[in-house]
Amino acid sequence: MTGTIANRSVPSAAVIPELAYADVEEATDWLCNAFGFTVRLRIGNHRAQLVYGEGAVIVIEGGSGEAAEHAVLVRVEDADAHHEQALAAGARILSAPTNYPYGERQYNAEDIGGHR
Repeated sequence: MTGTIANRSVPSAAVIPELAYADVEEATDWLCNAFGFTVRLRIGNHRAQLVYGEGAVIVIEGGSGEAAEHAVLVRVEDADAHHEQALAAGARILSAPTNYPYGERQYNAEDIGGHR
């Protein structure tokens, strides 16, 4: 992606789903075993980055095991322009565009179906 600051702490995929599980370590091991993912990075026992080919998912802490919980991380060229477009289309903005010390600018939104 041209124009973005290289962030080597996340997989390079443009769309990276974040999937919530009650036990990140157990889910990570299961996903690797069942579906052939490879662990790219573990962050404590609360977060793991998994890759498969050129795709990726991030396993996060938080699922209750009763209902699917998820978020989708989409890396874009211009977070401010993307934020404005999402706002104009009716997205519920959960947090405004913010600069982070790892070199990215991000915001959080919820779509009309409640997906984040």
